[in-house]
Amino acid sequence: MHANAIKMVKRLALLVLLSQLLGCGDEFGVTASSASEVKQLTEGQVTGIDSPFDGAITVFRGLPYAEPPVGDLRWQAPQPPANWSGVRVADTFADSCHQPRHSSNFVWRREDFPVSEDCLYLNIWAPESAEKLPVMVWFHGGSHVSGQGHSLIFDGTTLAQHDVLVVTINYRLGPLGFLAHPWLSEEAASDSAVGTSGNYGLMDKIAALQWVKRNIEVLGGDPQNVTIFGQSAGSQSVCSLMTAPSAQGLFHKAIGQSAACVNQLTQADANGHERGQALVDALGASSIEDLRGAEPDALLVAMTKSNWESESRIVIDGRVLPRWPHEVFAAGEQSDIPLMLGFLADEGYELFEVESALTEAELQGFLEYVGGKRAAELKAEYDASSMTPGELKHAISTDLFMAYGMRQWASYHADAGQDTYLYFMDHVPPAFHIYMPDQPFLALEEGPRSGGAYHSGDLAYVFGTIDKVGYDWTDTDRMVSAQMMAYWTHFARTGSPNVPGQSDWPAFDTVDLHTRVINSAPTTVNGVRNTIMSIFASAE
Repeated sequence: MHANAIKMVKRLALLVLLSQLLGCGDEFGVTASSASEVKQLTEGQVTGIDSPFDGAITVFRGLPYAEPPVGDLRWQAPQPPANWSGVRVADTFADSCHQPRHSSNFVWRREDFPVSEDCLYLNIWAPESAEKLPVMVWFHGGSHVSGQGHSLIFDGTTLAQHDVLVVTINYRLGPLGFLAHPWLSEEAASDSAVGTSGNYGLMDKIAALQWVKRNIEVLGGDPQNVTIFGQSAGSQSVCSLMTAPSAQGLFHKAIGQSAACVNQLTQADANGHERGQALVDALGASSIEDLRGAEPDALLVAMTKSNWESESRIVIDGRVLPRWPHEVFAAGEQSDIPLMLGFLADEGYELFEVESALTEAELQGFLEYVGGKRAAELKAEYDASSMTPGELKHAISTDLFMAYGMRQWASYHADAGQDTYLYFMDHVPPAFHIYMPDQPFLALEEGPRSGGAYHSGDLAYVFGTIDKVGYDWTDTDRMVSAQMMAYWTHFARTGSPNVPGQSDWPAFDTVDLHTRVINSAPTTVNGVRNTIMSIFASAE
């Protein structure tokens, strides 16, 4: 019998069984198009659906990993999800966590879409007959203010075809996910020995990993081989969780894309209380009851009015993060796991604002601040004669935050004796609205690839979604995507991005600086932008 026919027979048999089990009163419902094998999770029974892109991949959409953080649970640590009766058909993605809508900024433009405070759900893509496969848990970016794990660009079908399980999550964002304030800390102190607030979005990620630990084996994954990976704010979360005591043991490998957590930030307002107070003042709340009762959109207005999001959303709360991550990494006390990380050639394009009014005198002060005695040498590393003072500061600031931040993260981990792999992507993707698959066109004066290797330009390549989102893709893009998916999934499987039997990408160390350059003709070099990196290091 043909394989598809066998599959249809099995599905019909399953439908008969489900109808007998559930009768006509099941709260979730089962249809012929959605039923798959029933799985027994710790919270209840569930069935997924076929991926619309490959019937051999099962998708479980919108599984709750924590109780809805609403009412009294707003600004509380996530609580375990409630059990359910019957068979839950996981065929619908949950709403995005509450965040700004109708925002327009380069490739990250977003229009209206459903949002909710009830948003702590995850999604899983699993190959048919999966058993003890590596698990890859994705944390989306968006400055910890926006984003969602179920965007089409993060569809896990193609990655799952490489014999891994892919998990994407939604986590609390903006003030609902990261507000720190004395009222909240005082309230927390009544329930524990340590009164802290903030970092709820990080707690959500830990709760999702705890869910994976207790449930993923049933779905075909290996709870002892979990890789966390993320981009931008998601990468900062990966970096931070490597230093969080309560996250240790929940993951076994890590991948960071285009943002670190080891840049030495100001020690002022480390716990976020000052910025939290400014937001509360802008909201006009006079009590914790007012704060808890505030409309989510009112919190977003207060966030903008108070400029709350201008500084790090992640804070040193004393519980999730007892110490600054750079201190933990410098001491070699982070997670003892393999790490792969990297950045793109043009991360700052449209990501950071250019200070058009910056004067030459102000630029010189900035150069001396970040370059010390080597300020003139630093300036000479850039095409300063063709750049305004604001553009030059923008380029240097981007390298300091992105390139140097990722190099430092790699250096700390390698110096601790851990397997570390550093990459640099200079392949140029087309620019498109990455979160608007139905309206991908983005007009750039010099064409869709004139933005260089921009921040977030790696996402469709990593997930293999280049023919699901965007436009202007070529066979070269498909080749680069295949290369990156192989690196990412081999690393998740073995702790090395190299194909078994090859060693084209040596581990990073602070002497040879092995860095894999990702493009149509990949090669390994002894570091990129080395003079600039050495100037930053000498000025610390």
